[in-house]
Amino acid sequence: MQQIEEWQSVDRAVFENEIYPASRPAVLRGLLRDWPAVRAGRQSPTSAVDYFKRSGAGGTVTAMVGPPEIKGRFFYTDDFRGFNFGSKNVSIGTALDTFLSLAEDPQPPAIALQAMHVPDLMPAFLQDNTMPLLNSDVAPRMWISNRSMIAPHFDNNDNIACVVSGSRRFTVFPPEQVSNLYLGPLLKTPGGTPISVVDLREPDYEKFPKFREALESAEEAVLEPGDAIYIPILWWHGVESLDPLNILVNYWWNDIAPAHHKPILALIHSVALMSELPADQRDVWRAFFNYFAFQTEGDPAAHLPSDLRDVVGTLSPADRDQVLAFVAERLKALLGQGTG
Repeated sequence: MQQIEEWQSVDRAVFENEIYPASRPAVLRGLLRDWPAVRAGRQSPTSAVDYFKRSGAGGTVTAMVGPPEIKGRFFYTDDFRGFNFGSKNVSIGTALDTFLSLAEDPQPPAIALQAMHVPDLMPAFLQDNTMPLLNSDVAPRMWISNRSMIAPHFDNNDNIACVVSGSRRFTVFPPEQVSNLYLGPLLKTPGGTPISVVDLREPDYEKFPKFREALESAEEAVLEPGDAIYIPILWWHGVESLDPLNILVNYWWNDIAPAHHKPILALIHSVALMSELPADQRDVWRAFFNYFAFQTEGDPAAHLPSDLRDVVGTLSPADRDQVLAFVAERLKALLGQGTG
């Protein structure tokens, strides 16, 4: 597998002028080597835990917990109607101590704390460990686990992920590989976004033959404490945590649209309405979508007054909210008629 492109000594100017515009994943070696949290993570798992306890890591969070048999792969049950893990409310301090107590266990349960909002749970972390490439209003989230495998998925935002303790292997795929990744359900997902159902560690090529094609365009890298990776929006990425204690901090941001305007909602809506239409009708609607939504032939409103307030015109955030409210009202009406 090809290696993700690596950069050294990245500053904000290099990131904004060279890396970000390229819209390709990039490993940022040693970007955060001077973080106090990273220095503790490099020493030992115990030092990392002590650091976060001194930083006031507190509060109760929800932990994903799976039996040893899943080998760290948080996934579905065989019938895809449930998940192979459960959840438990724990304090962060208790969870950190648990990771240390299981460090020598050859077959530990799989445990993961995901997407913890750092400003709420560990405000002191922000003061001592600053992200040099982004504005301070981009709040980090923290992910802590023992050895685990998170299936390839995409984010609705750009992402910089930073390894604090332990090692993580990232495997990335271009967005257009969606047809070769064998996605699971769109609505019921282990972590909130659709995932590939192929096990990256042990791919079943008889069951998933097109995954070989996906791997031809895949890239990977192993990150150590102090390393970071930039993952552009909609790039698929699978993440394997390789050590008994793995701590990662990530930063999500989106310069284009508010977070609640998620295009995946349009995808889910379109699939529900379009997928069972006759093939000839789907072909016609494809032309409509290409023209209006993807603008493959230019601006569909170019011949209309520039101040026209319509979905094909230039919308302010308030106008866009009105359009979404219009769609929501029509959907409610359809549901009320029993056609939903």
